[in-house]
Amino acid sequence: MRLTIEPLDLERDLTLLHAWVTHPRSVFWMMQDATLDDVRREYDGIVADPHHHAFLGRADGRPAFLVEIYDPAYSLLAGLPELRPGDLGMHVLVAPPDGEPVPGFTSQVFAAVMEHCFADPAVERVVVEPDARNDAIRQKNVDAGFVELREIPLPGKTAMLSVCTRYAYEAACGTDRIAGDGTAHLTPALMDRAHRHLVAKAIGEYAHERLLAPEPDGSRPGWWTLTAGTSTYSFSARVHALEHWVVDPASIEPAPDAQAFVAELAPTLGIPDQLLPTYLEEIASTLAAAAWKLRHRRVPVAELVDADYQAIEAAMTEGHPAFVANNGRIGFGLDDYTAYAPETGEPVRLHWLAARRAVTRLTLGDGQTEETLYDGELAPATRDRFAARLRGLGLDPVDYLLLPVHPWQWVNKLAVTFAPDVARRDLVHLGAGDDDHRPQQSIRTFFNLSRPERHYVKTALAIQNMGFLRGLSPAYMEATPAINDWVSATVAADAELQATGFTVLRELAAIGYTGDAFHQHAGPSPYRKMIAALWRESPMPSLDAGERPMTMAALLHRDADGDALVTALIKASPVDAATWVRSYLLAYLRPLVHCLYAYDLAFMPHGENLVLVLRDHVPVRALMKDIGEEVAVMGSLPLPAEVERIRGEFPDDVKALAIHTDVFDGVLRFVGAILAEDGVLDEEEFWALVRATIEEHSADHPELASAAAHYDLLRATFRHSCLNRLQLRNTLQMVDLTDQAESLMFAGTLANPAAPVA
Repeated sequence: MRLTIEPLDLERDLTLLHAWVTHPRSVFWMMQDATLDDVRREYDGIVADPHHHAFLGRADGRPAFLVEIYDPAYSLLAGLPELRPGDLGMHVLVAPPDGEPVPGFTSQVFAAVMEHCFADPAVERVVVEPDARNDAIRQKNVDAGFVELREIPLPGKTAMLSVCTRYAYEAACGTDRIAGDGTAHLTPALMDRAHRHLVAKAIGEYAHERLLAPEPDGSRPGWWTLTAGTSTYSFSARVHALEHWVVDPASIEPAPDAQAFVAELAPTLGIPDQLLPTYLEEIASTLAAAAWKLRHRRVPVAELVDADYQAIEAAMTEGHPAFVANNGRIGFGLDDYTAYAPETGEPVRLHWLAARRAVTRLTLGDGQTEETLYDGELAPATRDRFAARLRGLGLDPVDYLLLPVHPWQWVNKLAVTFAPDVARRDLVHLGAGDDDHRPQQSIRTFFNLSRPERHYVKTALAIQNMGFLRGLSPAYMEATPAINDWVSATVAADAELQATGFTVLRELAAIGYTGDAFHQHAGPSPYRKMIAALWRESPMPSLDAGERPMTMAALLHRDADGDALVTALIKASPVDAATWVRSYLLAYLRPLVHCLYAYDLAFMPHGENLVLVLRDHVPVRALMKDIGEEVAVMGSLPLPAEVERIRGEFPDDVKALAIHTDVFDGVLRFVGAILAEDGVLDEEEFWALVRATIEEHSADHPELASAAAHYDLLRATFRHSCLNRLQLRNTLQMVDLTDQAESLMFAGTLANPAAPVA
């Protein structure tokens, strides 16, 4: 049967519509006594409403059903806390049958309507509010993947507010009718695109790190060949500044298999035999995530130009720009991926533990107390519920601290690996909190959706991802608030940094449990990093009118069609490309250079560690985050005793890599190449703006001339520090966080594109 959906023509369809909505079977439509004029007035209003639309559905050309879609934010549902951006309201009315009902017809109509709704990639969820007494349609909704949230009062009825995500619908019935196994994305066509994309990235990044050396194809300008084991690949590519390769995925011949490609190159890449399976598993997981995003997360950049902070965070698809195996997440099952991966956009409610105070350490930053922290994070009713849980077990709430944990961590690690601690009531599971959170690209850090002004929460998560088990060390984090206070005070007291608007998002509190056997009877290990969390300031309270935040990683995002968000932002802004880039560099690069020159202070300023603040689509200032684990003082600046941990001893030629590697090679080579590829800004002009930003800072700060000469950021070449080499050498722990400099791996030097032109 062929089902079609077309705009309602009221003049043509009025009589038919009246017969449908007044039929006894349509009692829940609440128009039983409507006259023809009543129906006309109702649907004239819908036709005139830009936020509400009506459609006629046909079965093999015969009128058969009515569909209404609407924006819930402009409906009777407006203001409900459950609503989110990307929601689309829906009503469907199946026409009374002329004769005997056709078995399964209503289900076919329902599937066609859901697919019509989700055909718009901006739609994340469908919202319905059937009469709570309508058991038949409620069951139909649940069968299609809807989750019933709660009853709500609406005019004329008590409704059951229900929502269905794109993934939940496809998992329930699937647009390709895969019956609920959640693998609609694992198709040959999508996996071929995933393989091509990942192999193109692998060729580019491995060549950038000089692990591979593609040869020019003399017969085809712009084409290259590469031998991998017994295989030879041909592809087209362009090479930009800093030996940045842009490989065309569609051009790779023959059709590549990413796992076979890596396995053939394993001896060349230096992957130890015993670790190759782990790396291949991370490659497989990265491929699976890429296919899922192609299937379920096709958001055009045109829709991100004005999107909110978390919509952009969930829409990004690449992960780390340099690491090839960057979506490993070993430990997650398919259901975990769809529940907790940032790209799925699903809300998460963190679980809470009561951790016995005698074996748990809570450290607090300036201005924080235990009570203000918990009062801000948990509603009074929630705290009362948690306290009642403890008292019900015969325990005194005063003896416990409250510790948030990832739901996966509780189910898969804490309730099993730490079962003795739970049994002796050193740890007590209190249940889920009341706030919805969303995982960030860093996957174990959560943004509070229910109360965006509240703190980020960073949790321990014992999955293997990108060269690390993503735990948090209670011992290491104990000094985190003090470190953040010192960095924040240093930044706030500096006139230059204040002029640029550069600030840090402080990690205000850290908590860790150490009463387990792994702390008492065993040496250092990942098991000591499984029960800890920290709280970090949200950027939202610091925004002025007309400003919006965006993670800097979004500047490197291209959508499924290859369109770049940074290009779209520049085109949407009121300034030209050079002015836009200059403003970006003043917000991002200049403060980092100043911190290095004035304080020998280095951050880890990659895309996910920095929030850009935009005004009229132009970056105007930057907020630095992830301070405690990724900041270093590389000189003799006096430090408080509790902050001394961040002082590091580094060779002089490594110190400058805080800008050369982490900024030039880690971020700007990608931005510059995107703008050049898109024809937005010539690459030489881009790097001339980088050079001018550094030179202008030096001209404005002659008192820092000796530091500028010492770091010599505009030297002709700098050491080529490589990231993939670290992960390939040891996929389980690529660096020692307590001595990162000794872990670095180099591949000669790179020509500095910001160096003065001879």
